[in-house]
Amino acid sequence: MDTDTRLVADLARDLDGTFEALVLAHQDRCYSIALRMLGDPGAAEEAAQDAFVRAYRALAGYEPSRIRDLRLRAWLATIVLNLCRTRLSRRRAVGPQPLSLDLEGSGLPEPVTTDPSTSPAAVVDRHAERDRWADLLSTLPPAYRAAVVLRHVDGLSYPDLALALDRPEGTVKAQVHRGLAMLRTAYEAADRLACEEMTA
Repeated sequence: MDTDTRLVADLARDLDGTFEALVLAHQDRCYSIALRMLGDPGAAEEAAQDAFVRAYRALAGYEPSRIRDLRLRAWLATIVLNLCRTRLSRRRAVGPQPLSLDLEGSGLPEPVTTDPSTSPAAVVDRHAERDRWADLLSTLPPAYRAAVVLRHVDGLSYPDLALALDRPEGTVKAQVHRGLAMLRTAYEAADRLACEEMTA
């Protein structure tokens, strides 16, 4: 029995006694989704916290059989995305904010580097490249951004992605494909522009 299957069974039996285990099991991924959607660590933290408040309130009103039938990862992702969409619609008048892919302070472990030949310059280059992708991701329309983030950052399967986004599986596959194509096109355009600036 996987962790989520055990969690939903325990939640159906004892919501108050099990809810902390749900939060501990999913807080990092909820924060990560919110961070990639919103680009602001503070706003992402608030969205993740609000998602758990909403999840608790919803679960408190569900029958045990409905709780046992939940696909927990997709259900929580839906709650986080809805909160992020609300926040993004409020910010739209201000303009796009750069996204941060920096996991520092997120509670997620940093990758361990065992290669002693890794130079500071290589680390700086990797951070610059990560920031570049984060900026490009922030330019995607929210529907494509959500599909790409849930598939390639959170690792949801296409059936769970379809459930989280409340769209047919074929639609979410197309949105992931189109979102990646848009990212690739933007990346190549930025490269061309940089080359033109260097030769001018």
